[in-house]
Amino acid sequence: MRLAHHWRVPVVPQGGNTGMSGGATPDGSGRQLVLSTRRLNRIRRIDTANDTAEVEAGVVLQALQEAAQVAQRLFPLSLAAEGSCTLGGNLATNAGGTAVLRYGNARDLTLGLEVVTPSGEVWSGMRGLRKDNTGYDLKQLYIGSEGTLGIITAAALKLFPLPKARRTALMALSGLVAAVALLEHARGELGAGLTAFEVISARCVPLLARHFPALRWPFAQTAPVTVLLELSDYENDAHARNVLDRVLEHALEAGLAVDGVVGESVAHSRALWALRESLSEAQALEGVHVKHDIALPTSAIPAFVAAAEDSVERFAPGARPAWFGHLGDGNLHFNVLAPMASDPDRFVARQSELNRLVHDQVAAFGGSISAEHGLGQLRRDENVRYKHPLELRMMQAVKEALDPLELLNPGKLLPARESQEALHIP
Repeated sequence: MRLAHHWRVPVVPQGGNTGMSGGATPDGSGRQLVLSTRRLNRIRRIDTANDTAEVEAGVVLQALQEAAQVAQRLFPLSLAAEGSCTLGGNLATNAGGTAVLRYGNARDLTLGLEVVTPSGEVWSGMRGLRKDNTGYDLKQLYIGSEGTLGIITAAALKLFPLPKARRTALMALSGLVAAVALLEHARGELGAGLTAFEVISARCVPLLARHFPALRWPFAQTAPVTVLLELSDYENDAHARNVLDRVLEHALEAGLAVDGVVGESVAHSRALWALRESLSEAQALEGVHVKHDIALPTSAIPAFVAAAEDSVERFAPGARPAWFGHLGDGNLHFNVLAPMASDPDRFVARQSELNRLVHDQVAAFGGSISAEHGLGQLRRDENVRYKHPLELRMMQAVKEALDPLELLNPGKLLPARESQEALHIP
């Protein structure tokens, strides 16, 4: 990095190359240096007394999960790409995943960082402290900054005790209003034991049947909404089963659910999770679709979906919103598939208009256009439309203070300096 600084060469950090917003992709100039963190792949230390792990940025997420389990600990960050994504990228994008409801985002799991600055200096803030009020919390600037302020090279991360038991349930519900009501009830009944609350729309179910016929959908009828709920219990398996049965019974008696099944074994629970985890690939196999990684207040999601689906239908009759996501933390993947038997190129050509339509609805309901995938290049300019000008100026001031030469990942998250006037950034 010191050499790049000396010669004024822009640097694009890369981890596992699993990002979905173009945040680790260089521009087409041929003048940017790609810097891989793959060789920074050591788990330096696991401290069970402090419940922390010190890891380098190139460590694959699944490798840390497995190392923590060997030490009888849990590292709870869990993503579909966990077998190939790296922790540096997870931190740079403030990754979320399926357990945010209980454990928080990557930001919430981080106690300290080691960072290389644009000038090549190394800042070591690897103190595994849960309390440190000695100044600005600098690590939070780098988490979620998509490599635009510094290169994360290592992190001190939180670990947790392993649950004594886990139970998973799949419930067929009458709609999103029922799903939000069930979430509220489950939170009250299960407390911190509720580790996942995933939602699947009806349009997703035939995609699984078409592209993953080996996966068995457990219900004879497709409900408007299906939720997958996970309980992590610190007593025993019998207690977990009893508590989850009570939640299912309440859902049926209250008319929220029309059917439900509780995983009877580890293998059965994995099969239920496979239904949820195969949705992204099923949509990719189905063909052209436009992705939206959005966040909303959970209470607003039913009204948002109704409004957004109506807007999409008026914009592109026959288009298929096939949404799913992490209802427990308000993160929805509102993906829109092209109409059946339509011209995919024509649909893609209108992608920007479709994005604007969906994102305007997100803004109207008080949401965010990027929940866990980052802005990268794909959502960067859209973000200018929805951020308050003062907030944009504050973000730019941070960038100019820490990277005045604009060497680190230029044109990501924030527009490059020369583009800001064209985008009307004051």
